[in-house]
Amino acid sequence: MTKEEIETLVIGSGPGGYVTAIRAAQLGKAVTIVEKEAIGGVCLNVGCIPSKALITAGHRYQESQTSQFLGLHVAEAEMDFSQTQRWKNETVVRSLTAGIGQLLKKNNVKVIKGTARFTGRQQVEIVTAHDSKHYSFQEAVIATGSRPIEIKGFPFGGRILDSTGGLNLKEIPKKLVIIGGGVIGSELGSAYADLGSKVTLLEGSNQLLPSYEKDMVLAVEKSFKQKGIESVTNAVAQKAVSFDTYVEVTYEAAGQQQTVTADYVMVTVGRQPNTDRLGLDTAGISVDARGLIPVDSQYRSANPAIYAIGDVVEGLALAHKASYDAKVVAEVIVGRKVQKDYQAMPAICFTTPELATTGLTLAEAKKQSLSATSYEFPLQANGRAISLNQTEGFIRLIVAADQRIIGGQIVGANASELITEISLAVEASLTVEDLSLTIHGHPTLSEAVMDVAELAQGLPIHI
Repeated sequence: MTKEEIETLVIGSGPGGYVTAIRAAQLGKAVTIVEKEAIGGVCLNVGCIPSKALITAGHRYQESQTSQFLGLHVAEAEMDFSQTQRWKNETVVRSLTAGIGQLLKKNNVKVIKGTARFTGRQQVEIVTAHDSKHYSFQEAVIATGSRPIEIKGFPFGGRILDSTGGLNLKEIPKKLVIIGGGVIGSELGSAYADLGSKVTLLEGSNQLLPSYEKDMVLAVEKSFKQKGIESVTNAVAQKAVSFDTYVEVTYEAAGQQQTVTADYVMVTVGRQPNTDRLGLDTAGISVDARGLIPVDSQYRSANPAIYAIGDVVEGLALAHKASYDAKVVAEVIVGRKVQKDYQAMPAICFTTPELATTGLTLAEAKKQSLSATSYEFPLQANGRAISLNQTEGFIRLIVAADQRIIGGQIVGANASELITEISLAVEASLTVEDLSLTIHGHPTLSEAVMDVAELAQGLPIHI
């Protein structure tokens, strides 16, 4: 059988795939990218971006009703959710996915709309809507991302939703149950509560957002109570039964079986890697118990011609992690001596207030037998936070004995933006003096980073 030849094949066009394709093309490779659904992957189409659009809509709706402290007395606001969804889908999502398509075209990346499956160690079959063709490749990068996990008793369909369905409801539910109080569940629960839903959040562990430290989560729990969100921890979801106009959810908590009804139930208990339909065994690649592809420090799989990045390999399932992986693997492919380094990987939760962490926590530093100290500066002492009426939270630095910054956590307004300065400090091995001597604009939230650095020096000005 005659096979067409591909130099560099990228499977998947999400934040890992499209970045790999563009960077590899910039470095001189002839790249072909295969995508079975929409360019941009989960993040741009049904994940990070549209969820933040709904969060923004919720914030604006709440601001219209709670700005009396400014002297603003607004008549009762009305939400046209169909218009909100059009803005999210047409203005936000489509403009970004179209932009990615243009960037691929600009960098001469060939795009095939179809499904790829390995047929050999350096061979692949690509099935499109029109035909099926076999190709050989020099190297391939698997960037197929992940999908929501479906749990027993909660089959997706109808009034039982995954996160994609939750983002695309045609109306704001009066009542919504969310199974899973991690980042996705907490973000969407907060957004729909802001939009007017009565939200019940069921989390299996002993706290919401179990990947974040307890003192950070306390601020979110307080916010949830103010929004009327009922959070139940140590809850075991058992089943959901759909009816014509509602769904009934049964769960166990505190040793008792309980039921709650809602318009919809959304399951956000995690994601599983999309590695089960790639024919990996044919390519000489095995996966671990979680379906992840084992790779070395340069993302090389057991087959040296095939690399894997993003959600299909070990590490946090984050869009920016996938994009970082992409840039590194593209350089590896062209022969540069680089390897992955995750010492300053930020993680962010867009609740109210926002949470962000990077580098090490104090507990992680101690676990690694590092001598370290944590220092915190409260945002209630920051002028810009006061003028924004958003004083909840703090900025924390984790400082090694030699005064290097090895981590940091932020709770508060714009934590998602502020964490980058601390990530840079960790990445560059900066000291607290480096930060305290960096002139920060006034009045800004970022001044609190300078303030906590001064605190770590024992020379605080504003506390």
